[in-house]
Amino acid sequence: MNILIVDDEPLARQRLIGLVQELNGFDVCGNASNGKDALRLAQELKPDVVLLDIRMPGMDGIETAHHMNRLSKPPAIVFTTAFSEHALTAFETHAVDYLLKPIKQERLAEALRAAARLTKPQLEQIKLIDEEPKVRTHICVKTRGNLELVPIETIRYFLADHKYVTLRTDDHECLIEESLKSLESEFSHLFTRIHRNALIADRFMTGLEKNNEGHCVITIEGIDDRLEISRRHLPHVRKKIKNLVTYK
Repeated sequence: MNILIVDDEPLARQRLIGLVQELNGFDVCGNASNGKDALRLAQELKPDVVLLDIRMPGMDGIETAHHMNRLSKPPAIVFTTAFSEHALTAFETHAVDYLLKPIKQERLAEALRAAARLTKPQLEQIKLIDEEPKVRTHICVKTRGNLELVPIETIRYFLADHKYVTLRTDDHECLIEESLKSLESEFSHLFTRIHRNALIADRFMTGLEKNNEGHCVITIEGIDDRLEISRRHLPHVRKKIKNLVTYK
């Protein structure tokens, strides 16, 4: 079995590499120090199992696991963590395997032999005790059969059309299979609803205009697109833009 090791601490990665190399039937096919590189290597190397650190800067292990689960053949995932036993009771409840640092070789061998692929419902159920609920730092999209990570901070807007949602950045757009409602729920602190079919990133709102039909539209930093604002949402959007201009 090929193993991909992911940990932001170099010494932790080296220790895991050494432990795996001492086990019969397992080979280390690669290692990564962050979630983005881990997803890229998972696509390139197609490991059987990923030993995945939970607490990493930027995209943490749980978000990385969500993205890996969208691969056509997702790897089995075993989380590694320095969380206390108490904080990991939720993992045991949902039968998700984990290795508690410092990792013992006997426990590693047991986890690798029993590694199973996580389903989406299992990942959704993972809760870390004493941890604040986290939102994604990236949206994962499929382009030409590959997965691409789009940083939330670069997204100008989400625009719904039937069963798909268009994600727009400054230089490209792509389709994602997520509902506008779920995106609004997760990113309400970063995006504002301006219409039943559109969410706009607060940081990129620049002003309001009237289009040729006399409808109010919003201007967006870095792109020429103009999206219509519904009458229902216009008062809130006006107030939001006024506050943004005040604090910029």
